[in-house]
Amino acid sequence: MPTFTAASAVRSLGDGTYTASLPAEWTVGPKPHGGFLLVLAARAATRTATDAVPGTEGLAPLAVSSQFLRAPEVGPVLLRTEIRKSGRTATVVSATIEQRGRSCVESVVTVGHLPDQTPDYADLPSIPAEPPADSIDLSTMESGGVYKLGAVCDVRLDQQGAGFLTGRTGDPLVLRLWVRPKGERPDPYFALVAGDISMPVTFNLGRFGWSPTVQLTALLRANPAPGWLRVQVSCSAVHGQWFDEDAVVVDSAGRLICQSRQLALTPAG
Repeated sequence: MPTFTAASAVRSLGDGTYTASLPAEWTVGPKPHGGFLLVLAARAATRTATDAVPGTEGLAPLAVSSQFLRAPEVGPVLLRTEIRKSGRTATVVSATIEQRGRSCVESVVTVGHLPDQTPDYADLPSIPAEPPADSIDLSTMESGGVYKLGAVCDVRLDQQGAGFLTGRTGDPLVLRLWVRPKGERPDPYFALVAGDISMPVTFNLGRFGWSPTVQLTALLRANPAPGWLRVQVSCSAVHGQWFDEDAVVVDSAGRLICQSRQLALTPAG
């Protein structure tokens, strides 16, 4: 099984365009995972920003904001990038994922240098550094080929507060998970996956089924330390079929790594 880095590689065509492949392992149901699509856009945009300034080293995505126009299929895609602003602190690059001549995901990526100093302030959720012994290994919840990420990621779910596991409704829309890639240490690109790793929090309302992302924005804050990434996912409001989902990703050293917010659709209640 290819590592995350190998599976999410982009190949430059030399003119600001790239090719990539959407593998079957990085899907939920038949569709590519949303966080994985952000990774492809971020890799292509960072390569473009780096190539624009000779001698630039150590650039990373700082923010990725994506509109999901239509869900691509497993298979090859084309990425088109364009520098919108070039600066000493931040470079802004647009990145579009196309398949069969149609735009699927349109992103704007801010590229720069991730800070490595100790934060001057942080207000983070309290999540144990290691998953508890009774946490659920999501690879064991595989059913009908829907959740394939358990083959390429180690993902654990905290049973506390996850009432949907036992058919209970009424729990707050807050879930806690732990995730790490298999075969390598987490990096900022994998943190984008972690920011979208949870099942929809609306499961706690008894709303199961496909919950497509309409818009997703992720902020990357630091390079993660080796080990588990801990994730807390929450929701502010569900209005009809529209709901929001916020994720906070903290690394094994207790540092904020990624924040994401998405607007999505849930099956009707």
